[in-house]
Amino acid sequence: MNLVGKKSITLRLTLLFASVSTTVLLLLGLLIASLVERHFEELDVELLDGKMEFLHHALEKVRSPRELEALPGQLEDSLVGYHDLAVRVLKGDGQLLYTTEGSTFPPELLAGAGKQVLRPTLWIGSENRPYRGIAALARTGIQGMAPVVIAVSTDMTHHEHFMYSFKVALWSVVGFAALLSGFLGWLAVRRGLAPLRDISRSAAGITANRLNRRLVVESIPAELAEVAQTLNEMLARLEASFRRLSDFSSDLAHELRTPVSNLLTQTQVTLSRLRTRDEYQDILASNAEELERLSRTISDMLFLAKPDNDLIVPHREKVDLAAEIESLSEFYEAVVEEKGISLIRSGEGAVFGDRLMLRRAIGNLLSNAIRHTSKKGQITVSVGPMDNAYLVVSVENTGKTIAPEHLPRVFDRFYRVDPSRQRFGEGAGLGLAITRSIAHAHGGDVGVRSENGVTVFDIRLPL
Repeated sequence: MNLVGKKSITLRLTLLFASVSTTVLLLLGLLIASLVERHFEELDVELLDGKMEFLHHALEKVRSPRELEALPGQLEDSLVGYHDLAVRVLKGDGQLLYTTEGSTFPPELLAGAGKQVLRPTLWIGSENRPYRGIAALARTGIQGMAPVVIAVSTDMTHHEHFMYSFKVALWSVVGFAALLSGFLGWLAVRRGLAPLRDISRSAAGITANRLNRRLVVESIPAELAEVAQTLNEMLARLEASFRRLSDFSSDLAHELRTPVSNLLTQTQVTLSRLRTRDEYQDILASNAEELERLSRTISDMLFLAKPDNDLIVPHREKVDLAAEIESLSEFYEAVVEEKGISLIRSGEGAVFGDRLMLRRAIGNLLSNAIRHTSKKGQITVSVGPMDNAYLVVSVENTGKTIAPEHLPRVFDRFYRVDPSRQRFGEGAGLGLAITRSIAHAHGGDVGVRSENGVTVFDIRLPL
């Protein structure tokens, strides 16, 4: 088998496992990064709000211009240790009252200081440093003085560096975890599929000469036990079919060898010297009998060779079985009278089926009964219902009892209870096999029982 282009289950499951775990890790990483980012933002806002509240309080305490001039010094002292924090205070006329050294504030932030809701604004300052800041109006304690603009910002460079390092570490861990999960998934899949490989190795050892081997279901996981059991049942059917085929081939070769050998021997003897016209006619007549026997055997084999012995019923019609039995009795009347056999018929019934096939099946049973009934014996053919579902045709004859060990095989091809009975008049041993196939084709079955010198063959046909 060409395996090129076939996708491996192991590969597909490994990729699926790695993809799922990577997706989960990525989503988890994005969630963690978002939460950390929000946490830093909340810390910044909390710091800015705190400083903004401090500035409001400091301005409210200013009661005179002199105190206002001293305010920058107080603010400078209060901001000692806050290296990332910047403050700017502007008078109402835009004059700078105080600013942290090196601080930068965007004009739009200062212009929006009169808004009621303080929303942090992000911007990039000098040296490409990121800032987050807020601005608001604040009143002093000086009567008549216009509100001042106060702005507070914090440098986020430290946060940015931390987030960059955090993301690098996070994605590195995610990448490594994805590779690790893929490898572990591959190991798990390989281990999980090991029973399939065991099944494959066991199945590879099964050949035509070793069809009796079976898969060990007990050592296979429950998920595959049903598959293994199905394979064992399939092997059992194959073994039985192969055995039947082998037996059939052997029986067929033996069955055809005798007439062909007879024809060859008789023809060679005839050609060994000149014969009279009457001698040639006798020899040709003998050959014709052998050829007729061969023709019947081949015809019966072709009949049995239809789809797995399940014959297809060409058409169905109502068949009066009693009438067919009476017609067959008349056909065999001469043979019955010659052997002094009494033939009794009883019952009646009709089924839907192929009339010629059913006639052939009953004829085979009747012919078999006549052949094995001793002189002055009796044959009883009866028709009657069974369980309101089947109609049974029974052919009963007196004669030699069939041993119990032969009963299961009397419907097999070429099978004879007495192997020594191979004369031309004994048939090819296919009649009962054909009868069983016809019964099966009509949804019925056949059976046999023999005891105390009485043998009964039954054909059960569904009503």
